[in-house]
Amino acid sequence: MRLTEISYGTAKPVEGYGPGFFRVGGHVLRGACLITPWDAGLWGGLADTAAPLSLVGRIDVLLVGMGTEIAHVPLPFRTALEEAGIGVEVMSSPAACRTYNVLLSEGRRIAVALLPVT
Repeated sequence: MRLTEISYGTAKPVEGYGPGFFRVGGHVLRGACLITPWDAGLWGGLADTAAPLSLVGRIDVLLVGMGTEIAHVPLPFRTALEEAGIGVEVMSSPAACRTYNVLLSEGRRIAVALLPVT
């Protein structure tokens, strides 16, 4: 079997996470964060639809990591994004990190909004 290292080009994968933090591009972000292939920063959480909506036309899907467990996103959050043309996929934050990295390596138009694990 041949193994090849994944290449992300200039995109920013999630390198790691732990209680209350995510590591992206060699930097540690504490708390909720929004990560795109070109940027990573803090996010206001599920009450903040403005940050994900600023990605309209740049991404097709927003993965939402709900922390340690899977939970539903508030309906107004999902509705605002879907009406703007952004698909919303909800999962635990660890699963969202892994899924984001795989889709990122495939060159997909993706972003991830993460609530920290505890």
